Amino acid sequence: MPPVTAPLPGDDPALAALSLDELELRWADAAARGAISAEAMTGADRKAQALGIPGEALMEHAGTAVAAAARALLTHNGREGRPVLVMGGPGNNGGDGFVAARRLAGWGVPVIAVLVSAEERPGTPDAARNWRRLDGLEGVTCVHAPVARDLAILAQGIERAGIIVDALLGTGVRGRLREPVRTAVEVIQRARDAGTPVLAVDTPTAVDLTSGDPSEPVVRADLTVTFHRPKLGLQTRLGRALAGRVLVAPIGIPLEADRG
Repeated sequence: MPPVTAPLPGDDPALAALSLDELELRWADAAARGAISAEAMTGADRKAQALGIPGEALMEHAGTAVAAAARALLTHNGREGRPVLVMGGPGNNGGDGFVAARRLAGWGVPVIAVLVSAEERPGTPDAARNWRRLDGLEGVTCVHAPVARDLAILAQGIERAGIIVDALLGTGVRGRLREPVRTAVEVIQRARDAGTPVLAVDTPTAVDLTSGDPSEPVVRADLTVTFHRPKLGLQTRLGRALAGRVLVAPIGIPLEADRG
């Protein structure tokens, strides 16, 4: 009998009840694939969409995987009942975080979703759509933090968060971090130093997914959920140290999208 392939995260009703170990086992096929660079991942994402898979569907699977890992991390650390703080940037990494916020709220986990951007809405259509979907949703508090001062205010009492989801920046980091993302990274790090676990989406912000090299400041995560395939940068010495435990979640990119 051929092995049973687990459903993709967005179609998997079992995810909300799984532990970190169980999630790792459920997604073992993705973790067993060969590692790729940030550039190769961007190409696979684009090729998948050219093959007819909507970006919105990829984001839904990615964000649901993050939500499952966030809920499991809460339980793993005995921090159930506390809100999850999602720090989302202006691009698709933030969009993944906002999907996670919606999914967590649907599972009864309270969420504070923060758009860390000078603009009033995310800059990509899929991320903007998922930010809008949080408006008025029960269990979700939405906050817009356009400047560093807003993040400094948010940091007061941040220790009450169960975990922090770093969805600030993914594969597109180049050079020095700009405000308000820079201050958001500093806030995340102070909270982690004080004992709040951090889950990074795709990569800890400011860790290069190809080389593993960080810029400063950088997020140090306890858990990273990356997508489709392992990433070369998270397998280097520095990358491993900053990513913490790594789960590789399938998001519906067909393997033929890796070629050409």
